[in-house]
Amino acid sequence: MIVSKVIKSCLDELRSISKVDMACYDIDGTLAAITGEKDFNVKPVNIRSFIDSGADSQAFGEYHFFRVNDDGMAVFVVVTRGNGDTAYLMGRAAASELTHLNSAYREKYDKNSFFQNLLLDNMLVIDIYNKAKKLHIDIEKKRAVFLIERNSDNSGDDVLDVVKGLFSSTYGDYVTAVDEHEIVLIKDLNKDDSEEHMRSVAAMIVDMINTEAMVDVRVSYGTVVREIKEVSRSYKEARMAMDVGRIFFGKDNISSYSGLGVGRLIYQLPENLCDFFLREIFGENIPYHLDEETLQTIDRFFENNLNVSETSRQLYVHRNTLVYRIERLEKATGLDIRKFDDALTLKISLMVINYLQYLRSRE
Repeated sequence: MIVSKVIKSCLDELRSISKVDMACYDIDGTLAAITGEKDFNVKPVNIRSFIDSGADSQAFGEYHFFRVNDDGMAVFVVVTRGNGDTAYLMGRAAASELTHLNSAYREKYDKNSFFQNLLLDNMLVIDIYNKAKKLHIDIEKKRAVFLIERNSDNSGDDVLDVVKGLFSSTYGDYVTAVDEHEIVLIKDLNKDDSEEHMRSVAAMIVDMINTEAMVDVRVSYGTVVREIKEVSRSYKEARMAMDVGRIFFGKDNISSYSGLGVGRLIYQLPENLCDFFLREIFGENIPYHLDEETLQTIDRFFENNLNVSETSRQLYVHRNTLVYRIERLEKATGLDIRKFDDALTLKISLMVINYLQYLRSRE
């Protein structure tokens, strides 16, 4: 239902055009908005009497009463003061305007509630289709869910306003906040939109929020779905992509479900199986705390496909220095990352360690 601030703005605009004083009351007779300072002295019993009459409008002395309906039920009563035709006509205009405004607000918030329940799987399939039809939402449409996560110490309203400014429901996009830290964008897609396009959308969101709200965010997105009932699946994928991206790809602020690779598999492993795997590889010397220099060397070595010369060049160290670091790592872990099998084992092991540390930090 529309708020008093919106009602007053509407009445003030009509008052500036017509010079007719008007007020709006809820069905209990409580004043919601009034133009000017002078009270109308309309009593709650007068409002109730008018509503119970079932009439669309009535005149009581110098006052004109008009119903504002929502699905056939009275939600407000507009009252104008004056004996001429202008007071009557402006009262009808105000009631009509508030009826349309209330309908628009109701549809907006009904859509918000619909998509929140859809994302959280709180609706039966038949209810999804019936409600979507009622709200004029396309049932068969290519969509993907984007999840935007901000830092807890940042203002949520600023980020939400930026996202709503970028994506409009006029073009089939819907934005809602699932909690104080996360915003969901249900993005309408064209039939030719590719994975590259979706990543460019995510990059635009990151850049615009950073520029407009000066807030750092992470963005993840699920796979494309083609029916309204499957939107919740894309949301769950985006949720997993957010968690997996934070654990295994911390330096990246964009992650997609389709690009998670082996991280998606490790994320679904039970904790005891991860512990067993690490003990089997390293015994009691599990490398939970490698120094920053070693981790940088490993990452750059893997990025360069185990190429010693290229890695030493990018790290600005002598080739022999890099070899020394690799041999020192071999002594600590028993794995020579110049060999593909050992490099693969260490890569997976470090991901498992990151996952376990994430799980334990949540406890």
